[in-house]
Amino acid sequence: MTLSNVAVSQWHRIHRLEGPDTECERLQDLGFTPGEPVAVVRSTPLGDPLVVVVRGTQLALRKREASWIVVE
Repeated sequence: MTLSNVAVSQWHRIHRLEGPDTECERLQDLGFTPGEPVAVVRSTPLGDPLVVVVRGTQLALRKREASWIVVE
């Protein structure tokens, strides 16, 4: 399952990143690393962007970017 498909306010653990190398490196720099807990806390009516919490920080991600984050 990817972060773009999870329900709001449910915590998951990042399993791996699957996407373009440069974009995945950027996500890792922001704290999206394997084993880290992550949750979607807000979604706009059209679903883009998503507001997620990782490492205690709220970040906005495009749904396309969230689809590169595989969670357990």
